[in-house]
Amino acid sequence: MMQDACSFVPIPEAGQSRLCPLQAVLSAPRSIESYDQFSRVALSLFRFIGAAYATGASDCWEAAYHFADETPDIADSALLVARAAALVRILRSGRPCELCLMPPSCRRLSKDETELMRLLAAARSKQPGELESVVCQFVGSGKQDATTRAVNALALC
Repeated sequence: MMQDACSFVPIPEAGQSRLCPLQAVLSAPRSIESYDQFSRVALSLFRFIGAAYATGASDCWEAAYHFADETPDIADSALLVARAAALVRILRSGRPCELCLMPPSCRRLSKDETELMRLLAAARSKQPGELESVVCQFVGSGKQDATTRAVNALALC
């Protein structure tokens, strides 16, 4: 997680405790079993797409589309893959380092994947300001608007 990505650090109210960054990371779920079906599907797609970027193999893209096609309750699998790919593409271009995505079969989450799941959960919760806050912590300045639009579009699939 990038610290101070938007040139400010929220200051807690008087008497309110603030988690140290390590505690915040350790308290976040790090296993795919702790997420709902939609989030697990999105995570798998992020991983297939990440593998496609890392290897340049078109088989990874085919695997993403096949996985989405085979998932029950997905109305438009191609659109879902496209929206997941758009988010990954924006995040790859807007960060100072590469995204760390685990292999599709891995049961654990990387730190970046945990943050992706936070982004998706914030977009799906529709709490005012929550998504913008999470986006601000995850991406550098200049990509917040595009990231917010992309994660909102993915959350609506």
